[in-house]
This record gives sequence, structure tokens and C-alpha cells, in this order.
Amino acid sequence: MSAMQLWDQPHHDGSAMYVSNPTPELGDAVTVFLRVPRASGVTKALLRVCIDGEQALLETSIDRQNADEFWLKAGFLLENPVVNYRWLLDGSPSGYQWFNGTGLHTRDVTDACDFRITAYSPPPAWANSAVLYQIFPDRFAKSVDRPAPDWAIPEDWENKVIGRGPETPYQYFGGDLDGITTRLEHIASLGADTVYLTPIFPARSNHRYDASSFDQVDPLLGGDAALRRLSGALHDRGMRLLGDLTTNHCGDAHEWFRTAVEDPQSVEAGFFLFTDHPDEYVCWFGHKSLPKFNHSDPELRRRLYEGKDSVVARWLGPHGFDGWRIDVANMTGRHGTTDLNHMVSTTLRRTMAEADPEALLLAEHNHDASQDLQVDGWHGVMNYAGFTRPVWQWLKPPAAVPLEPGPFVSIPRLSGKDVVGSMRDFAAAVPWRAAAHALNLVGSHDTFRVSTLLGDPRLVTVAFGLLATMPGIPMLWAGDEIGQEGVNGEDGRRPFPWDNPDEWDHERLATTRALFQTRNQSEALRQGGLRWLAIGDDAFAFLRESANETVLIHASRADHAAIRIPARVVGTRLRGLAGTPDVHAEASGVVTLPSAGPAFAMWSCDPSA
Repeated sequence: MSAMQLWDQPHHDGSAMYVSNPTPELGDAVTVFLRVPRASGVTKALLRVCIDGEQALLETSIDRQNADEFWLKAGFLLENPVVNYRWLLDGSPSGYQWFNGTGLHTRDVTDACDFRITAYSPPPAWANSAVLYQIFPDRFAKSVDRPAPDWAIPEDWENKVIGRGPETPYQYFGGDLDGITTRLEHIASLGADTVYLTPIFPARSNHRYDASSFDQVDPLLGGDAALRRLSGALHDRGMRLLGDLTTNHCGDAHEWFRTAVEDPQSVEAGFFLFTDHPDEYVCWFGHKSLPKFNHSDPELRRRLYEGKDSVVARWLGPHGFDGWRIDVANMTGRHGTTDLNHMVSTTLRRTMAEADPEALLLAEHNHDASQDLQVDGWHGVMNYAGFTRPVWQWLKPPAAVPLEPGPFVSIPRLSGKDVVGSMRDFAAAVPWRAAAHALNLVGSHDTFRVSTLLGDPRLVTVAFGLLATMPGIPMLWAGDEIGQEGVNGEDGRRPFPWDNPDEWDHERLATTRALFQTRNQSEALRQGGLRWLAIGDDAFAFLRESANETVLIHASRADHAAIRIPARVVGTRLRGLAGTPDVHAEASGVVTLPSAGPAFAMWSCDPSA
């Protein structure tokens, strides 16, 4: 089946090429631009904006043009914190079509997929180019041997992980923060510049999402001093450190919860949602070891995330974290008829901005986060819905693959047209700024390893290629770069085999380095817009564009009919990146992309050449 061709359709996105000021303040004038290929048949457009709840249609004018295309522009004042807009075009048989974040429509559409621009303070500038490296501290690297605590099952570094069973959360391998510090050269060689640690507070499990205190770093990880050493070493390299905080719950051994259980009249008793004190209380997914916080309580908010003396503020700074990833953020502050999630996210962001104006706030979210991203709050969320699952669904083998843990059905295998449609839907539902700061991933400590899921190394390369080239903040899960395996999240948390390089996939490591070092050297890949060119069942192509650079990306999961793009769109000479061979236009003025797959390729191109 031939690919759907989109290069002759109008285009707009929220990047700096199409928005005069992507980070405006309230009351600023903003000009937006629409790129119109002459082959589209469009000759004019109106800009539909919605301000103070009322729509208006604004006239556009030509900004610039050449033989192949013209650019229209229109301006408006940012009178509301969020303004949504879309384009009304001629050029269809009915003379009537809307263009929004999901593309062209010859019918009326809702506002849900409008383009959006926001006046809220932007994420820190460093996040625009960040590449995260996620580490599960117990399994990454060990500096010294420490006695195992009473809750733990001590293991040697070479022992096998128990992927399922009651012992799983209690295996203790003894990785620590100083061990991470000794491995920063490896992390930097991947092109990563930000280390993201899963929780480092004391707990009674190896994952530490059941914190028993927020007042100190777990001594098993080296304590507060080890965090200072790791943070300092990263900052000396110009790198950053992201922490992981559970604002939805704590562990049942937490000092606040123990006080609450022992004394129903205590201040801490109000931190939790008791239904029958002391034995019955609301907890995360019914797990009694994870009591849920009551965010209606002002003292809980003050201690945890409101103000300069809070947990959130205390651990930020030059000797600590440069931001937080909030665990199960979609559930935080929500229970029954109570929904304080927006209050939690905005308070967190305000506290962080006061403690460190350059702090980044990311949230865990497994599904549609659009309602949580329309307002001030999270800078971005983990993009399982808009990136991870679409990539899995496109590249996975035909056989059913269960996704555990969690309330999910087996992952289906979908066509390229379906997965790109899903990506476009989720990206269109949020402001461009939130999409550009979504945390993209192909695996994490909560999922199977991508190498295990896909099997074929060529498909893994396609997944990594998309991770390196799509808009958003890419996250590498430690061990994926050497091809570690794992059938589920727990099984994937295997110790990093530093002393057994024969277990490494060195070709995967070299490919990962090439992809992400290329990203770091490319303005278009780090901060450019996204323009889809061709979408087929087994292959697709898109452009990442900035004012100074254009990069063409081509991904396929199998052999496919060749994609032939006019040279007027991508230029006549395409210079291969990250090991991709160069491509030149044919005498007919068409560039033919390779048709063999699975494969990933990208080129620097000059459409004016």
C-alpha cells in the first residue's frame, strides 16, 4: 500500500519557525505563520482565535513567497493565559476546510485539537536540549559493600533478578550513589546530560517508592554526602540531576504515618485518608503498604511541597537536584469527589521556581494528560500515551505481548497510519510547549526491556532512532544502550554488568552514541518543529525544521514501497547523519528513500538547494 503524501498540505506547528514568540507573557502580541505549498490549491486563509470564550476570524496577509510556496501570517494579543487557534482555508472541493493540530478537515471540528499558545512561565532553557538517563540506584553501580538491612534479601551483583513473586521488591544488590559518580563518563558518552534517579529516600524495598522518611538520603545509597558528591560531579561536567518524589503516597513505615496510626489526634493523622482509624485507610491501588496523602491538609502541603521549608524545596539546588519527576502524578490529590491535582501541580511549580528558577517539573502519566497540561503546572509528562505505546504498537511482532504491571490489555500491532494518527492526536491536545517537553521513552524501570519486546536489533534501532529525533525530552533507561533484557519491569531491573563486557551489545552501544550525539549537534532535532511528509503502514517520513537547519527522518518496520519526495521539498543533496549514506535527487527531480526495512535513516537537507 502506498504511503499517504502530506508534503503538499499546509503546515503550522508551535515551534519558533511558526510562532513569533513561543514564550510570550500575558498581553504580548504574537504573530503566527502558515506555510502553504502552492500545490495544495489553497489561496487564502483566515485565523480563527478564541479569546475570552468568544471566537474571532482574523485576516491573514502574505509574509513571504517563492515559486513553490507562500507563507501567511496573522497576529493577536495574548489576552488569556492560554489562547487556542486554528486556520480556516479554501482549496477543497467544497471551498471549506479547517487546519488544526491533527491536520486538514473538510468539516467542522471541536476546539480539542486547536493549536495553543500559553503565557505561563516556560520550562528552564536547559530542558529544551536535555537527554535524560534513568537509573534505578540499587542496580546500576556499587562503590562499597554494605550490610543488608533487615527487610532485604542480599544478592551478589551477578545473581539473577526475581522478576515475579513476593521476594521481588526485597532483593538487595547494593548499588549506591558513589557508584553512579564513578560512571559519569559512560553516561556522558551516550549524549545524555541529565541523570534521573528513581527514589533515593529510606524505604523498606529496593524500589524505594514506599519512603519511610523524606528527611535524608538512604544510608544504603551513601547518605546525604553521597548525593552532594554526585550532584557536584554532574554539575562540574555541566550535567544535571533529577529526583523522583511520591506526592501521592508514602510507605506505611513513614514517620508521618506511624505517628498518625499511633495518635488519631496528631497533626499527622490529617495527612492521610483514614476510613476506620487505625486499620482502614485509602492507599495506592489497594496496597496497604502505600497510604495515600490527603492534600486537603494544609500542614501536609507545607511539609511536602509548599514553601521554602518543604521537602520539594529542600533537596533542590547546587548540591542536590535540578528538578523533580513526580510519581503517579495523575493520581495525586484525586480521590472520589475531591480533585486537588491542579492545586498540587501549581504549588509544586511555584515552590520550585522560588527555590531554583531553573528547576524542571515532570510528571508520571500513563494515559491522556491533556486536561492536566492545559494550565500552569507540570512542564511535561512521561509520554507513554503519545510516544511510547505508539512506537511499541508499530514495531512489535504480530504475537500478543502483555503489558504488566497495571490494568492494561495486550499490546496490539498497528499500522503506521494508526500510530502516527495517535501521536498526532495526543500532541495536538496540548500546547506545543508541553509536547516539546514531554518525556519520551521506549522503556523504563516499569516496563519490559525494548530489546526483549522487539527482538530484531534492526527494530530496536528504529525505536532508538525515533526516540532521538521526535520532539520531546528523550529518556534512556540505563542498560538499554547495551541491549539488556527483561520480560517485565521487575525483570528488566537487572544489575548493570560492568565487569562482564562480553554481555554487552557493543553495536547497540555504538548506535546509541551516534544517534544521541547527532541529536545534541542538531538545532532542528533539539528544538525544531515537526512536519509529516509521508505515512504508510510500514514506513513513514517527517522533517524536523528550525530556522537554520532541516533534518529528514525515515523509519520503516519492513520492506515497503519506496517513498518518493519532490526535491523542492527536501533539496537535491541529502547528507547522511549517524551513519546514514548520502542520497541525491534523480534527474526527474525526485528523491527516492530506501525501501528495505526494518531501517532508520536521517539526513541533513537543504530544500533551497
